[in-house]
Amino acid sequence: MKFNKITDLNLAGKVIFIRTDMNVPLSDNGIITDDTRIKAGINTIKYALENGAKVIVATHLGRPTEGIVNKEDSVLPVAKRLGELLGVDIPVIENWQNGVSFSSGNLIMLENVRCNVGEKKNSDELGKKYAALCDVFCYDAFATAHRAEASTNSVGLYAKEICAGLLMAKELEALSKAVSSPQKPVVAVVAGSKVSTKLTILNNLADKVDTLIVGGGILNTFLMANGKDVAGSLVEVDLVNEAKQVIDKMSARGASVPLPCDVVVAEKFAPDAKAVEKHLDDIKSGEMILDIGSSFANQLAEIIAQAGTIIWNGPVGVFEFDQFANGTKIVANAIADSKGFSLAGGGDTIAAINKFNLFDKISYVSTAGGALLEFLEGKELPAVKLLTSR
Repeated sequence: MKFNKITDLNLAGKVIFIRTDMNVPLSDNGIITDDTRIKAGINTIKYALENGAKVIVATHLGRPTEGIVNKEDSVLPVAKRLGELLGVDIPVIENWQNGVSFSSGNLIMLENVRCNVGEKKNSDELGKKYAALCDVFCYDAFATAHRAEASTNSVGLYAKEICAGLLMAKELEALSKAVSSPQKPVVAVVAGSKVSTKLTILNNLADKVDTLIVGGGILNTFLMANGKDVAGSLVEVDLVNEAKQVIDKMSARGASVPLPCDVVVAEKFAPDAKAVEKHLDDIKSGEMILDIGSSFANQLAEIIAQAGTIIWNGPVGVFEFDQFANGTKIVANAIADSKGFSLAGGGDTIAAINKFNLFDKISYVSTAGGALLEFLEGKELPAVKLLTSR
């Protein structure tokens, strides 16, 4: 995957338009409740300023109506927090269509790009207006990489130069290392409540990985596909054949989908449910599988220990309840302890990583949601197409 990075360009004296993702959560009174995304995008902005560029920062915030800038949709709180982190005042420019001024410094922020008419429809006209503001368009918002919008796509078609920001480049390099050119053997852990939400990912990875570990409700459907009775567990009966096809595809390649003999069950799905570990063949009609058994979890840990590359998307059990968290804890620690390259992503995955204090032990943790899933599905992301085409 070849593309220009911000570090490849001479920025001195140039105006750079940085499309970042600072779509942070706000309280009802407009206070930022989590500034993680602002901090994640700050290094690219610092780099551009330190290398002599004038910087235009652009981000979306929430889901405003195009053509209207209401107070609750304004990026003013974002600009204020970014300014605090950088030690400068950052003007927010609402009427920028006829050009912008850097009279108060080398850093400005455009008002919420999703308030601009034509943004969501990837308007060429709007993209040209963005491009006219700058010498360089810098894409640094991987979380939006699966969407083609005016500030993420058409602007790049008309800008004089384009590049990936530091965060975007790091994300794409991590994904390429894990999926496009991985060190073998490759182990993927794909879990979640439903096969239907991950079927495309499962099918795509079944062509590439050496071991496909499934967990959560997905595991139950795979167990049924293997002829097992899962009693009252969450299962998608209508996707049993698709699960069987994934197993058969892996088997035909000499790859495997390991399935457990021991599981952890309960008679109800609740924080106070009593957890019982037992052999899969011993579960009763009123019980549901909420975690993998410790023996199987340790078996998976041994497989992960030998991996050259690990892709992790989803906890293998109901880790939110401590009595059903052991399987995820064993698998997560195995991934953290592995000498192979590990890529993890998805909201529940990150929650599990944080629960077990393993964030710094995973090679790369992607905070992107939809973009990561579409990449794992094998889809070409508009942002990747844009960056690699120029």
